[in-house]
Amino acid sequence: MKPTNLKHDLKWKPFQKAAAAILLACSATAGAGVTNPAIGQLIWSEEFNGASLNTAVWTATDGNGCATNFCGFGNAELQYYSPNNLSIVNVPFESGTRALAIQARAQSLGGNSFTSGKIDTKGKVQVQYGMIEVRMATPNIATGLWPAAWMLGVSPQTWPRNGEIDIMEMGHKASGRTASGAPSANHFVGANVITWQQAACVPGNESCAASTAWQTKNWYVPSTSLANRFVTYRLYWDESQMRFTVVDNGVERNLYDAPLAVNSTALQAPFYLLLNLAVGGNFTDAANPSQVTAPLPGTMYVDYVRVYQMDGKGQVKLGNQTVPEVAGKFGVFTDTTAVNSKLVAGSSSDIFLWNGASSGAGNTAPYEGGNVIAWAYTAPGQWFGGGVQARQARDLSNYRNGSMKFRIKIPANVSFNIGVGDTYTNQNWVNFPANTTTHGLVRNGQWAQGSIPVSTLLGTKVAAQSLLDVFMISSDANNLPGSTFQFAIDDIVWESGGGTTNPPTNPTGPTWVTQTSSTTLQFGTNTGGWADVHYTVNNGPQQNLRMRLDGSTNTYSAGGLKIGDVVRYSFTYWDPTRNFAVDTAWQSYTMK
Repeated sequence: MKPTNLKHDLKWKPFQKAAAAILLACSATAGAGVTNPAIGQLIWSEEFNGASLNTAVWTATDGNGCATNFCGFGNAELQYYSPNNLSIVNVPFESGTRALAIQARAQSLGGNSFTSGKIDTKGKVQVQYGMIEVRMATPNIATGLWPAAWMLGVSPQTWPRNGEIDIMEMGHKASGRTASGAPSANHFVGANVITWQQAACVPGNESCAASTAWQTKNWYVPSTSLANRFVTYRLYWDESQMRFTVVDNGVERNLYDAPLAVNSTALQAPFYLLLNLAVGGNFTDAANPSQVTAPLPGTMYVDYVRVYQMDGKGQVKLGNQTVPEVAGKFGVFTDTTAVNSKLVAGSSSDIFLWNGASSGAGNTAPYEGGNVIAWAYTAPGQWFGGGVQARQARDLSNYRNGSMKFRIKIPANVSFNIGVGDTYTNQNWVNFPANTTTHGLVRNGQWAQGSIPVSTLLGTKVAAQSLLDVFMISSDANNLPGSTFQFAIDDIVWESGGGTTNPPTNPTGPTWVTQTSSTTLQFGTNTGGWADVHYTVNNGPQQNLRMRLDGSTNTYSAGGLKIGDVVRYSFTYWDPTRNFAVDTAWQSYTMK
């Protein structure tokens, strides 16, 4: 397990998702599934064939974690990650193959006895569903080396609430390999999924991290050592299941005996990619430098990383996905109110009840539509609270001059606070005293609407461009309720103040397509800001991707095409001169 930051895992630890308190209609789409998937087109790949690492896609780690008071990256690792340990090279043991080389060395740097390399695509490439394939070779890991190809959720929540998917990792402790009968660490590779689970909140595991590999068969034991030879690792992933495999000498084998159920909403969100070669630490049997027996330098090679569609699912987005929401109306929790865009509980947002000791599921009927956040307060004298949290940070900077409106049904004699919070842990709260009309909210115990100016809601610290908790409610600490009651919230909408603004449509805009090969079509814009391309191939599933921005030009190359394919496409781009997003008309291109 490789957390990104444990020391900040404070805010989320007491939260519990109160599913029983929310009335939601859910549906599932049947598909071929991860055991018999239909693999579609290649939608993204990194072939590592260039002269050097593509920094538009990958970020190299430089440090040992100590600069952020996180020495050893939460695992007591012994290495200092240096960009100097990364290169694109011709593989010495496979002629004609060029690959990423990550090398671990016995080299002192930053107070560490070893150096190595680590790269990630955070803020640059994110993947959601499909088949992810990594072809790689590991060095002789003996004792102490810990190679991994893995993923972390893009959610700004701290680990493990953001989710972790380990497509492959080696270097396990000998005690962890005992059940497999593997003759050495080089004959054992595993996979893992880590999420936050209430049942895992036990003494000694204060992060509440739950591991699917814990006391579960999750490995492959080859007859030939994995050192210095390529095998391919695959993750098949949709909204309900995951399957991990290894393809060795043309034969595909499962790492788990059966597919894993997607048992956390964190696993239904986008993830970014990581590749690294750690040295020592809690995962291995090398707690200190003297226990490292792996011959150094040792090099891990990655031939490629590829993402394919699976059963028509799977998408890759490029660039920072936190872009401004279009001015108009943004729905936080609403069914029938007309909005430009909105969050959907269980899909793009989660609803949390913070204190299960004082509150539980309520039975108040919705104000509008078929869904409502309904709770019952059952413990007089205790605090209550909850809220709606976006799974990805939202940029609501276009709403600074507007208001947040919400409907609430709560007894008139209950004082409460409404607040918001950003990804930097800043929060601000607005008090609604008992028996007092505040921000338009009439206190008569019936459904009523409050309207808080966004400037008041944000206060002086909360960042509108990076909001996470887009609506929160809590008790007034100075006036805790003295009796039980029911309360409910509905129809939460942010308004920019200028009414609903529909994104304008241009016939084509400053956009183009260029066929760069018989299998590749490049999309481009010269808008100077962010841009997305939307396209289909032969009327197949629509892809929606963030384009790569270099200077004032955005580009994205769609590969895996063939002559005769009909590509339909359109663009959405930010027009900085007019301060809104523009949608272009759909056009078609036939591959030649």
